[in-house]
Amino acid sequence: MEHVKRAMENVVAQESLRLESGLILLAIAVSGALRSSALLGTVWGVMSTFAGIAQQGSATMAAMAPVYRRRSSPRWPDCSWRFPPLFAYNWLVHNLRVFTVGLDNFAQELVSKMETEFLEDD
Repeated sequence: MEHVKRAMENVVAQESLRLESGLILLAIAVSGALRSSALLGTVWGVMSTFAGIAQQGSATMAAMAPVYRRRSSPRWPDCSWRFPPLFAYNWLVHNLRVFTVGLDNFAQELVSKMETEFLEDD
């Protein structure tokens, strides 16, 4: 019966690894896109500040103020596209864990049932 138990655990582990293999690429894509877009916004703001300074001809607060005013406005439209992939990734990870635990529990219950019904007491 130990052979059956080990075989079932092996199959559950292989299926879990197969399902998790696609999540690595998704995690890299989601985290890379979020970081890149935040960095792009920062660089854009710095470049806009330098452009304002160049137009004014001096590094005064009046030259930099329009950029800060624009950046302090609500940024939800800028960030709204970033959140759905992050939520989807977390949802997929959660459901994968639930599915893996369900597979593991099923395998254990099946082995237990087989032991009680098909093996005689010694």
